[in-house]
Amino acid sequence: MHPRATINLLLVDDHPLVRDGLRARLETVSHFYIVGEAANAQDALAIAGRAKTDLVLMDINLGTANGISLTSRFTQEYPHIAIIMLSMHDKAEYVTQSIQAGAKAYVLKDAPAEDIINAIESVTAGGTYFSAGLRKSDENGANQVLTQRELCILKSIATGKSNKHIAQDLGLSVRTVETHRLNIKRKLNIEGQADLIRYALSHTD
Repeated sequence: MHPRATINLLLVDDHPLVRDGLRARLETVSHFYIVGEAANAQDALAIAGRAKTDLVLMDINLGTANGISLTSRFTQEYPHIAIIMLSMHDKAEYVTQSIQAGAKAYVLKDAPAEDIINAIESVTAGGTYFSAGLRKSDENGANQVLTQRELCILKSIATGKSNKHIAQDLGLSVRTVETHRLNIKRKLNIEGQADLIRYALSHTD
């Protein structure tokens, strides 16, 4: 078996205790490497500029700064670096704003530590990830207008799976999954990818 490629992580949080806790947990994973820690936007951008960084764990609140705004800057200046948002907020608007800013995952701070590890692995593999606590069931809406296949795909979208992974799970071609996604958006009158993910999180178990 080939050794797993190292994933270089940058921790961005204005609370030293939170960073210490993250570092302690993540350093138990052999292929994770912490390239640095930052308490503010300036330091975060500076570290990313000088250290090989694959992924940033970003606090949504950085004292006087805003993690969502900083995510936008990272997306513009370092588009190759993936962002995982860490937050205490479970409101859909924060999730949507984070996705629109460029974040690939949204993990609640009170979620199990395993969530962060799963998010890192998923995002590194090209997918997305959202804490289970964000997904609320709704008996109305989607299941009234979507086919069973479309509902199944919607649930997969809520778990952060890519079109490729959904296709593999369901035994479909990637093109077929893409067509289903377009049909879901058309039926639900949803335009953007961020809005589709937000809907999936809010309307599936």
